[in-house]
Amino acid sequence: MTATTALWTGVYPAATTQFAESGAIDHDATQRVQTALVDDGVTGLILLGTCGENNSLEPDEKRAVLKGAVEAVGGRVPLVAGVSEMTTERAIAYARDAEAIGVDALMVLPAMVYVPRPEELTAHFRAIASATGLPIMLYNNPPAYRVNIDYATLDALADLPNIVAVKESAPDPRRFTDMINRYGDRFSVMAGLDDIALEGLLLGASGWVSGLTSAFPVESVRLVAAVAEGKWEEARAIYRWFMPLLHLDAEHDLVQSIKLAETIMGRGTERVRMPRMPLTGARRAEVIAWVERCAETQPSKRALADA
Repeated sequence: MTATTALWTGVYPAATTQFAESGAIDHDATQRVQTALVDDGVTGLILLGTCGENNSLEPDEKRAVLKGAVEAVGGRVPLVAGVSEMTTERAIAYARDAEAIGVDALMVLPAMVYVPRPEELTAHFRAIASATGLPIMLYNNPPAYRVNIDYATLDALADLPNIVAVKESAPDPRRFTDMINRYGDRFSVMAGLDDIALEGLLLGASGWVSGLTSAFPVESVRLVAAVAEGKWEEARAIYRWFMPLLHLDAEHDLVQSIKLAETIMGRGTERVRMPRMPLTGARRAEVIAWVERCAETQPSKRALADA
């Protein structure tokens, strides 16, 4: 197993960015969230992904969050910085700064807002990869970003040695098998959509980039471990317990829902930056009920009670 393959195993929560009442980043709270996840056994952290509200932060704020994470947990687990910018030039500058700050890898998204032609998508990824020595995971999420990283694009990027992984968030588990059949071990494939995570792992995904792990890390770590150990009944039991919440990861209000779940579990606050706003009304009540039900029936609590 190569070093870059080892990087993309286990469970990587998409860590949230915490805000003060004023709307400024609460760096201490953000570091506490990161440290708690590492203490609970996650394999690595995704910084400034969707749940980290990357596109709601100013450039200097993004750099500050990365520096804070390196300070808080650097060296304990791999840190992967999301690269989500409006232009290729800004993405290159951010990738270089992330490397200088000391993160271990990058998760690169298509340029925001603009829907590229295939040759533009390929050129965007190629330019970023050529500007940094860090290993890169491409993020494929057609429902969210309106562009699919198809096989022609991956074929065109296969000569770049630091593009080593794909976070697969298309809501079709057939993609895992097709990717592995086509590329073998050329690209590690990470399950990227919470409510098809187990399907992805069973079909050969090397690990899981997760949203709801931020609220329930112990069960998430155990789910991946049970798969690795071939304990399928245990894995299915955890997955079925978790599924009502895992569905939240596929909704447009996933950030608010995950932050609300974190708050209920004592791991942060539900403050978000506009245009996002905290959940209200029936939706808020629905999410609270699901989180509280999962909290009452946590497999980790049952295991302790049975011990």
